[in-house]
Amino acid sequence: MGAKLLTLFWAWLALSQSLDVSRGVVSASITTPLPDLYEASVIELQAGLTSGQFTSVDLINAYFARIEEVNLQGPMLRAVIETNPSALQEAAALDYERLTYGPRSALHGIPVLVKDNIATVAFEGMNTTAGSYSLLKSVVPNDAGVVKRLRKAGAIILGKANLSEWAHFRGNIASGWSGRGGQCTNAYYPNADPCGSSAGSAVSASIGLAAVTLGTETDGSITCPANQNNVVGIKTTVGLTSRAGVIPISEHQDTVGPLTRSVTDAAILLSIVAGPDPNDNFTLAQPMPVPDYTMALSNTSLVGKRIGVPRAVFLNDSMTGNDPYVNQVFEQALETLKTLGATIVDPADLPSAYEIYESNNETVVLDVDFKIQLNAWFDSLVANPSGVASLEDLIVFDNNNPTLEEPAGYTDQSVLIESQATTGFNASYYQSLAFDKELGATNGIDAALKSYALDALVLPAPGYTTVPAAIAGYPIVTVPLGFYPENVTISSAGPETVYPAPGVPIGLSFLGTAWSEYSLVSFAYAYEQKTQTRLQGKAYAAAIPTTQLADVIGT
Repeated sequence: MGAKLLTLFWAWLALSQSLDVSRGVVSASITTPLPDLYEASVIELQAGLTSGQFTSVDLINAYFARIEEVNLQGPMLRAVIETNPSALQEAAALDYERLTYGPRSALHGIPVLVKDNIATVAFEGMNTTAGSYSLLKSVVPNDAGVVKRLRKAGAIILGKANLSEWAHFRGNIASGWSGRGGQCTNAYYPNADPCGSSAGSAVSASIGLAAVTLGTETDGSITCPANQNNVVGIKTTVGLTSRAGVIPISEHQDTVGPLTRSVTDAAILLSIVAGPDPNDNFTLAQPMPVPDYTMALSNTSLVGKRIGVPRAVFLNDSMTGNDPYVNQVFEQALETLKTLGATIVDPADLPSAYEIYESNNETVVLDVDFKIQLNAWFDSLVANPSGVASLEDLIVFDNNNPTLEEPAGYTDQSVLIESQATTGFNASYYQSLAFDKELGATNGIDAALKSYALDALVLPAPGYTTVPAAIAGYPIVTVPLGFYPENVTISSAGPETVYPAPGVPIGLSFLGTAWSEYSLVSFAYAYEQKTQTRLQGKAYAAAIPTTQLADVIGT
């Protein structure tokens, strides 16, 4: 992109000045109401851009202003670590390209916020740090694979979202906190837990701080934030979306996926970021061609489908720790699925459910992988001014910089220390990796699907729902299910956060086998369209930005 588009942009500027084209004349004939950025869909935004109602420059200005309102002032949601200083320049070039050649894709000129563990080239002006000061001003060798796909589609990287530091693989620290970003909080109740690790991506999507966002998941890090922020999340099959250029935990479980306000937007985003990448061998195993997930969007997709309910462990509050209200709204969802034509097979338990609950194999695999892969990340950097070059260095850096990395209540590094103590790939590691696949897939999700002749499984998103899919490498699509009632017991979730709390969202998760995203998206869409749950709850007043497109057009 870069030079070619900028050349086109300057040519457009000269042309528009010579023709004395007035923005006011263009807008005067437009009568379609401007989209409300709190809910605006990609389709609505693309229609407005295509008709000339507003430009991508206007969109960037509007989203920047919305971030400014609520991120570090007002409710101080701390959802965004930094914005892209090149975004306006890129938007102007893409506006010119649209006028000259038309849009490249459904995401042409659309601002996308990405989690701060997803690499963007340093010369653009942003950092890639996983929330840690140890990577501030480090220089990555290239854009992440998914960012390359976004840029090719004409999307604009709006900024970097806050996250649980190191994707919540540092220690016993509250979700949504990072050294660089501080404590991200939920927009649906003051200081509520946003969950993590893709906290900032979900919070930003929930109140329209960006058009769409990307998160990552190793175990729960897209599903849980989607659950707690009234948005849609797609945790993809390992290997559907490239992890090249994503600060890692484990190649066996890491995934990249959408966090958006609707299933439609998630399908649009996934259709663009999915696909093979020679820099991530896992992606070369996926079935081809990559589906157009928007073709899965059908209100009748659940008719005749068999959806299973794995009750053992996953709906047992004494094991999951869920508030009893979660299962109440889940039972209502099962009735809704029946009205949509689904046959509910209940129970449809995972044979491995209790073993999954008791197993420590996931920890063994992640600890080993993290040390090896994080050290490789440090090695790959073109530069890192902090001097940190390994996991061992990182632990020392945090201890030596307590003001930045170990403020009161956020000091724990137990997971980093546990990972550092590992000694590489050994018999125990390989045994745990194989056992994970057996528990999660062969004797878990796949066993239930086959035994009961199911098309998918369904569960409330909170609790242990994410674990079988995480260790199997399988997908989860999560949609809004409900909201905690006013009389829910508020509990502490960290030094600054609480959960549950009145009005905080709850999600519904559809699970399937490898590469079943197309079906899961279709089921989630039918449920979403029937219930319109997202629209039944709104963020608390101070957390809702007031800036709209009308405030920035022509400025």
